[in-house]
Amino acid sequence: MPDHAPAARAPRSVPRTAAQRLAAWHRLLAVMVLGFASGLPLALTGQAMQAWLSLEGLDVATIGFLSLVGLPYTFKFLWAPLMDRFELPWLGRRRGWLVLTQLALAAVLYALADTSPSAALRTFALLAVLTAFVSASQDVVIDAYRTDLLPPAERGLGSSLNVLGYRLAMIVSGGVALIWTDPGNAGTAFGWTWPQVYRLMALLMLVAAVCSALLLPRLVHAPVPRTVARNDLIGFAAVVLAVAVGVLLTDRLANPFARWLVGAVFGPGTGPGATLQGKWAELLGLLMGIGITLPLAAWAARRARFETLLSGLQSYFSQAGAGAFLAFIVLYKLGDAFAGSLMTPFLLKAMAYSPAEVGVVNKVIGLWLTIGGALLGGALMLKLGLWRSLLLFGVLQMASNLGFWWLALNGPGVLPGLTLPAFDWGFVQLAQATRVDGGLLMVIAFENLSGGMGTAAFVAFLMSLCNQRFTATQFALLSAFASVGRVWVGPLAGVLAESIGWPTFFLVSTLAALPALWMLWWLRSSIRALEVTPASGAVDD
Repeated sequence: MPDHAPAARAPRSVPRTAAQRLAAWHRLLAVMVLGFASGLPLALTGQAMQAWLSLEGLDVATIGFLSLVGLPYTFKFLWAPLMDRFELPWLGRRRGWLVLTQLALAAVLYALADTSPSAALRTFALLAVLTAFVSASQDVVIDAYRTDLLPPAERGLGSSLNVLGYRLAMIVSGGVALIWTDPGNAGTAFGWTWPQVYRLMALLMLVAAVCSALLLPRLVHAPVPRTVARNDLIGFAAVVLAVAVGVLLTDRLANPFARWLVGAVFGPGTGPGATLQGKWAELLGLLMGIGITLPLAAWAARRARFETLLSGLQSYFSQAGAGAFLAFIVLYKLGDAFAGSLMTPFLLKAMAYSPAEVGVVNKVIGLWLTIGGALLGGALMLKLGLWRSLLLFGVLQMASNLGFWWLALNGPGVLPGLTLPAFDWGFVQLAQATRVDGGLLMVIAFENLSGGMGTAAFVAFLMSLCNQRFTATQFALLSAFASVGRVWVGPLAGVLAESIGWPTFFLVSTLAALPALWMLWWLRSSIRALEVTPASGAVDD
């Protein structure tokens, strides 16, 4: 079993002055606001986009493949070193990159609003990928800024407040947006179209850029030698070129071979069978392309001496058990991501719930419960510690998937529900009373409570693994591995759901959570060693 050297015990806390308490609340408020900025574009390339595509009539397998627009989230560690090394003028290294990425997000979201997914699917997908790229870049800076800003004693509460802001953003871009776009609200002041929603989100990102420029605490970082910065630019260009070659080889070699192989094994398909067979071939070609591209990118980074990337990775992998930690990071949220990857089309198309019902239950009530779960998780971590929290919350996350299996098996109407009356809150309106299914409410409540608790513990775990010399690079690497499940299982989930049906699909998602729990037990000594950290932190100007 890998071991992790125990860190020095932090000194006992001493009473703080009013100014120190005010600075602490300023830090925590900044973390919550940045969590909101992070969550807003994520939903717009995830479940909110899936709702738009579902209402446009795209099939489940195609929607599953379009989850790959989130690929930049899994590769953001490749350009994170540039954000560790280069400092933009006036605002500093972290805040400068924040403002730049948030302004870029506002522009790309506005362009996405003017593109029809059914009439121009390829253009829509490319813009969605660009949105995810800029959003992932923003997350790199936010994660690094949060880790540099918060001293170890504030990281548990900081993680909870980050999840709070993140989930509030998803309530706006997911739940409220679904209510706005519900057909029952057509003709009212808030009977909006999806393009109108995306334009509003672009405006909110513009507001976030102003807040980042004017309100965030400053951090002091050591200057970077020019030779190192130049090597990083050359290294990044080499990695981009290697990825482009990998994509070309995938298109010219891997995809044709995958189609031939699937056809040779299963024979020529006809009708719906041929379409599904084609999806499996696309999935196989994708996996082969990853096997080609990643080794090419790693080779290019070494040859070009991409110093910050290589040094940051070397610093992380010098820890005992670093590889096992990465495997655990991929697996911990895998079952949860598997079940949630196609949640919106499952509820809208398979269960035939209305957009307003899904918006109210899954995106508003459910996300408030996630916030409650995150805050409860942060409070419980003070008593349970990191390892026991990860274990308890992981078991609850796995059990929550069985709720969706039950819902897929029994359908709506099994449990008594309630009727949500029409309302007008000024910023959102429900034109007519909407029935809320009791089974949906129960399943979503449990899933969001357990998911929020698990996320709070998981973010605290990621922060505990970072070396502050390479915060952006290392946290980007760790969070990229954490997002593997959310992004990469989408194509498999879509094809699998069409092949085996929704009830069996949710049973598979439950089983996918078991390896993480086994690894957590195996790594218990190493993770417990992370629970005590030396007092440190970046210095504010």
